[in-house]
Amino acid sequence: MSTAVLLVGVGAVADDSKALETLNFSVAGGNEALTARMRGASALFALQKGQDASDEVIAAARAEYGRLIGALYAAGYYSPVISVIIDGREASTIAPLDVPATVKTVTVTVTPGPQFVFSDAVVAPLAPGTVLPEGFLRGDMAESDLVRQAVGDGIEGWRNQGHAKAAVAGQNVVADHAAQTLAARVQLDPGPRLRFGAVSVTGNERTRENRVRRIAGLPEGEVFSPVELKRASDRLRRTGTFTSVSITEADAITAPDLLGTTVSVVEDKLRRISFGAEISSLEGAQLSAAWMHRNLFGGAERFKIDGEVRNLGAPDSGVDYALGVSLDRPATFTPDTTLRFATRIEHLDEQDYRADSFTLNVGVTQYVSETLTFRGDIAYEYENGKAVSTNKATAFAFKNQHLSLPLGVTWDRRNSKTDATDGFYLDAEVKPFFGFGGGASGARISSDMRAYFGFGTDDRFVLAGRLQVGAVLGADVLRARRDDLFYSGGGGTVRGQPYQSLGVNVTVGGNTFKVGGTHFIGTSLEARVKVTPKIGVVGFVDAGRIDGDGFFDGSGDWHAGAGLGLRYDTGFGPIRLDVAGPVGGTTGKGGQIYVGLGQSF
Repeated sequence: MSTAVLLVGVGAVADDSKALETLNFSVAGGNEALTARMRGASALFALQKGQDASDEVIAAARAEYGRLIGALYAAGYYSPVISVIIDGREASTIAPLDVPATVKTVTVTVTPGPQFVFSDAVVAPLAPGTVLPEGFLRGDMAESDLVRQAVGDGIEGWRNQGHAKAAVAGQNVVADHAAQTLAARVQLDPGPRLRFGAVSVTGNERTRENRVRRIAGLPEGEVFSPVELKRASDRLRRTGTFTSVSITEADAITAPDLLGTTVSVVEDKLRRISFGAEISSLEGAQLSAAWMHRNLFGGAERFKIDGEVRNLGAPDSGVDYALGVSLDRPATFTPDTTLRFATRIEHLDEQDYRADSFTLNVGVTQYVSETLTFRGDIAYEYENGKAVSTNKATAFAFKNQHLSLPLGVTWDRRNSKTDATDGFYLDAEVKPFFGFGGGASGARISSDMRAYFGFGTDDRFVLAGRLQVGAVLGADVLRARRDDLFYSGGGGTVRGQPYQSLGVNVTVGGNTFKVGGTHFIGTSLEARVKVTPKIGVVGFVDAGRIDGDGFFDGSGDWHAGAGLGLRYDTGFGPIRLDVAGPVGGTTGKGGQIYVGLGQSF
């Protein structure tokens, strides 16, 4: 019989109470996967974090038997022999009042014995549509976790049918050591089919009780559903008003078939202040700040004032600034509908134009699920500015007033919003606009699509791709709102190219003006590699194209950039440092640096 042996030297220390010097850990059979599993379950290995006083070593050694046996049962080994020797003495024989002052060597020996198989694997009765875990079958490896999972799936199947009090009625789990088999037979009691009863609320201090019920949206009188319980918790957390949300079911059933619930919440601090900063070598610095009240009128309303200053120190443009005010009210019309009021003023001082704008809108966001949302608004948009010719010799004024109806959808299936390694993201919007006072009418369409594919151990390697597409229909480049037109270049589109350096050129009165285009296609591809658990490197290439009268109509142009990046994982998102340069087009030369928080997309 071969043996996998792992020796860990913890190191001698001056203090006699810091006594564990060597841990010898061996698993008979040479199974590396099982050895790794035992190590993960070991209480003694946890002491390597520094808790190695002698009394802690003894306590961990006593706990070692149960922890390792549990891990072995989970792997299908039901005849193990485990020995934990502390300086020549079996840990289980050391009396609580006879703890040695020092512990120098601990030797753990695990003999797993044979791996058992299921001779019987039955959980019954099952609700229609219940699927038990793969591997819970006669003849398969008898892992104890499969038994627990099968029982849990059986109970959850009945709960999903409204049987909230489904439970285990009886069980017979027998290991036959001679035959090396495990017979698992579990009887379930579905209990009665129940409906949601009265909802009580606890823990609320400033939020009105009726608003907590309204936001939770538990459907009193309807058939019980665990899905509805989760959705209710998600709705309350989504408001940002509460730091903790839990919903518990009543122990007793109210005649004839009602099950009460209790919503327990812990309210967050009323106010929050946040700051942000980002810097690029050619776009300059961007500073932002926001003040938010989480519960303005006692109904979990979120009131926010935010402002930002952009292009500080940018060589080719002036300073942009904006100020916005918004109010969100959850559970308006339905528990999953948030009503939104917002207004914003903005000043843009770009290389080719200057403009002041004002927007006022009211809209709703409909949460279909955790990953899918729809939004719709009615907005008034005003813009007044002046475009400057490329030779700075002349300018022309423009003014636009629109009533718009932006409609959008967001489908977010990423496994992380700041550092995704799997899934996809889609955001699309169509915005019909109706001009008055000389403004043009038409529609703006835009989409942002992203996909992620991770592979290797712990998704060490990640391929990430992005495609952006946009178009303005019905209004030419001179009559459309400047904020509705498309530019390319900079951190949000093509890194390595100057900010908004690619547009289209139009001639007015013999003078050439560079303006945004009505059609845009942008694409990005990144290869991300983790060098250490905290540090990663990225290689990327971006490309963009702008046209003035249809995709690839001949009036536009394209450009591209590529570079390398460094990432440092902070725990709440990676710090990003990208260095890029142009690799195609005529809009830029030289390198650029981008610094921010979170992946670029």
